[in-house]
Amino acid sequence: MDTHTPPFAGLTPDCLLAALEGLGLPVSGQLLALNSYENRVYQVGLDDAPPVVAKFYRPARWSDDAIREEHAFVAELAGREIPVVAPLAFGGDTLFEHAGFRFAVYPRRGGRAPETDRPEVLEWLGRFLGRIHAVGAIKPFATRPTLDIASFGAEPLAYLEENDFVPADLREVYFGVARQALDGVARGFARAGDVATLRLHGDCHASNVLWTDAGPHFVDFDDARMGPAVQDLWMLLSGERDEQSRQLADLLAGYEDFCAFDTRELYLIEALRTLRLIHYSAWLARRWIDPAFPAAFPWFGSQRYWQDRILELREQIALMDEPPLWPV
Repeated sequence: MDTHTPPFAGLTPDCLLAALEGLGLPVSGQLLALNSYENRVYQVGLDDAPPVVAKFYRPARWSDDAIREEHAFVAELAGREIPVVAPLAFGGDTLFEHAGFRFAVYPRRGGRAPETDRPEVLEWLGRFLGRIHAVGAIKPFATRPTLDIASFGAEPLAYLEENDFVPADLREVYFGVARQALDGVARGFARAGDVATLRLHGDCHASNVLWTDAGPHFVDFDDARMGPAVQDLWMLLSGERDEQSRQLADLLAGYEDFCAFDTRELYLIEALRTLRLIHYSAWLARRWIDPAFPAAFPWFGSQRYWQDRILELREQIALMDEPPLWPV
């Protein structure tokens, strides 16, 4: 793998349009870049037809089999009338390649962010998450990974330690606190015990849910993987502890209409949040060769950034030793 050339350097507008023309789409030449950093996503105008959304995958991140497994999962959900946005098929396939770039094409779906401060909205979201998880539990992924301490905590931390992103005068403190945090994560997983894993959305925050008058639809299953059900619930929680407890009750009021929830997973909420914090810093570091990242995250690598991460992880260490949101 070339680690020096920016990954999307060759994805010019002409290249992008030629990729879609190769599928027989009558492109008009109108392009609108959409908000995405991991991949490149564009709204593409068509002649005499609604625009489509083209997603060009980051090279070398997923295998073809893993991408097709994501597509198959989303198609399985759509086939059960669960509101997800599935890729379009051309000639029986949903994954294509042009000039070394793999891509998929989606119908354009509009919507706004869900109002997660409203109990009825959370209950509605919970119903559909319960339906997604009921399908996700039918069989496991064969090629996609599992969310665990090794892949989301230990390995990302090792990457940061092996490279020079943390300022020298903060290295000892940051890595010491991060290792303490991972010890807390391990205790959380131990308290939860042997909870079930299933196929997840994997990155189910409010920005990956589009809301219309007809309700929610879920987008961007790019991070789909195996993991505990609570991974798709905790990112919809916000605010102080009492507020999060109420929000979780609203979510589960809808969720458990379709899927049982193991309350032992409540021990994992702060543990999973901690893993995400460590993984996020390593994700920024790994992507720094991509010009989109220094432009979008100019504060990454600064003294202030790492000081804030140290404080954040110290807060998580304390939170992980508190009782769960509800008695288990």
